[in-house]
Amino acid sequence: MATIFTRIIEGDIPGTFVWRDEVCVAFMSINPMAHGHTLVVPIEEVDHWVDAPGELAGHLFEVTRHIAQAQRDAFSPERVGVIIAGYEIPHTHIHVIPTNEMRELSFANAAASVDRESLAAAADAIRQALRSNGHEQHVVDR
Repeated sequence: MATIFTRIIEGDIPGTFVWRDEVCVAFMSINPMAHGHTLVVPIEEVDHWVDAPGELAGHLFEVTRHIAQAQRDAFSPERVGVIIAGYEIPHTHIHVIPTNEMRELSFANAAASVDRESLAAAADAIRQALRSNGHEQHVVDR
């Protein structure tokens, strides 16, 4: 059975995407810890990140770096944090979170719901920064 992330990637469930290439996607978290919280997810279903082939893992972290740079440009956070937990959904994903304090990197801070306008605004800001950083070919406007 397909994971919820596969269903989002395939368009069966709505997602607010900012990046897509042949290997992975990035879309906005619907339970954000901070404004701009984005998930980088491989298209291929890999349950535990340590089981991902090295080339896939390297690509995911390179895309994570591009998303983090865009978040830094868009939101001017003190830092951009990364979390790989993997308990909630059996499909590797990297949380990329703009933060101003270490304590913001906690799932206890995750919003129970998100305002669609706020989500769209964060996605638009990330897309604009990705374009400014030369990644137009991978920016997704949906």
